[in-house]
Amino acid sequence: MKRIAILGSTGSIGTQALEVIEKFPEYFSVEVLTANNNIDLLIKQSKKFKPNVVVVGNENKYKELSEALENEPIKVYAGSNAIAQVVQMSTIDMVLAAMVGYAGLLPTIKAIEAKKTIALANKETLVVAGEIITGLAKENSVHILPVDSEHSAIFQCLAGEDLKSIEKILLTASGGPFRGKTTKCLEKVTHQQALNHPNWNMGAKITIDSATLMNKGFEAIEAKWLFDVPSEKIDIVVHPQSIIHSMVQFIDGSIKAQMGLPDMKLPILYAFSYPERLKTDYMRYNFLDYPELTFEKPNTEVFRGIGFCFEAMHKKGNLACIINAANEEAVCAFLKDEIRFLEIYDVIEQTMQKVGFIKHPDYNDYVGTDNQSREIAKSIIKQKK
Repeated sequence: MKRIAILGSTGSIGTQALEVIEKFPEYFSVEVLTANNNIDLLIKQSKKFKPNVVVVGNENKYKELSEALENEPIKVYAGSNAIAQVVQMSTIDMVLAAMVGYAGLLPTIKAIEAKKTIALANKETLVVAGEIITGLAKENSVHILPVDSEHSAIFQCLAGEDLKSIEKILLTASGGPFRGKTTKCLEKVTHQQALNHPNWNMGAKITIDSATLMNKGFEAIEAKWLFDVPSEKIDIVVHPQSIIHSMVQFIDGSIKAQMGLPDMKLPILYAFSYPERLKTDYMRYNFLDYPELTFEKPNTEVFRGIGFCFEAMHKKGNLACIINAANEEAVCAFLKDEIRFLEIYDVIEQTMQKVGFIKHPDYNDYVGTDNQSREIAKSIIKQKK
C-alpha cells in the first residue's frame, strides 16, 4: 500500500489521480490533499477519500474548509508554507506534484529533502530549477517518476537501457488547436478557441501552453534534466493523432516508441505502480482505428516559444525561470482578454531582454528572478492593454 500526497488535487491531474486510486484501493491510499482555491471540490474529495491531512493554499479559505470538515478525522491547514511542510510527513510514501506553475517548486524541494518518491506532473519545477532538483534527488537517492505523458513514454522506452546509448529523444506534440495556422490567422484568435484542444482534456493553463507550443519547449527542458541529455539530442515532432507519446532513438539506429490512446490515467498509474504494471480495463488502442500515423516539423517561426526554450537550454542559468514566469503572467492575461494570443510571445521575449541573467543561480536567485520577471511581464502587459 503506497500512501500518496496529492499536491493540486482539484486540477486535471489531481482529479484523475484520485480516479486511479479509487480504482486500485488495495494498492494506493490518500494521505494528503492540497488545493489552492477550489474549496468546494476539495471538501468533496476530503469527505470521500478521508486523508490524514488537507491543506488549502489560499488562507482566506481556511475557515470554510475547517468548518466543513470539523466532523471528519482530518487535520486541516492553510497556506503555502503548510503545503511545503506536510510533504515531509513520515506517513507519506509518494508525493504527486501536480500543482500548476512555479508554486510547485518549493514543496517538491521539501519532499525530496524528506526522501519522498516524486511523481512529477509539474513540469515548471524542472524548467525553473532543473539543476537544483536533479542534484537534490541524487543527493537524497530519490526517484523522480515522470507523469507527463511524453516523459513517461521516454522513461518507459529507456527501461533496461543505458542512458549513454541515447542518440536522440523525440518528443511528440499534437500541434494543438492551431496546427498549420499562419501568423496572420492567429492574430485574432480568442481564448475560447485556444482552449479547444483536439486530443487532450486539460486545465486552462496547460491547454493554452499547448496551443502556443510553449508546453513542448518546456517539456524539452524537462527532458534535458530528467534524462541527462544535451539540447542537441532533443527533437520535437508534431504527431496530430497523439498515439505515439514519445520516442527514443539509440546509437545503433533503432527507435523505441511508447504508444496508446491519449489518457492521462495511464502515465499516472505507471508512476504510482512503478516498477510494476497493474492490469486495467481502460480502453485499448486498435491499429485499425488509426490506419495512418503522421508526423511533421513544428513551425517555429509561428510558434516562437520553442526557440525561447532551446535558447534557455543552451544558455542555462536563470533564463528558463524568466521564461516560465513571463509565460505564466502572459497566459493569465490572455485568458482575461487583456492581451492577444500572439502577444504571449512578445511578453516573454521582452521580459527575457529586461531581466538580469544569472549564470549560476541558487534557490534564492530563482525566487528573486521569478518575482522580478513577473513584475516586468505585468508592466509589459499593462502597456499592451
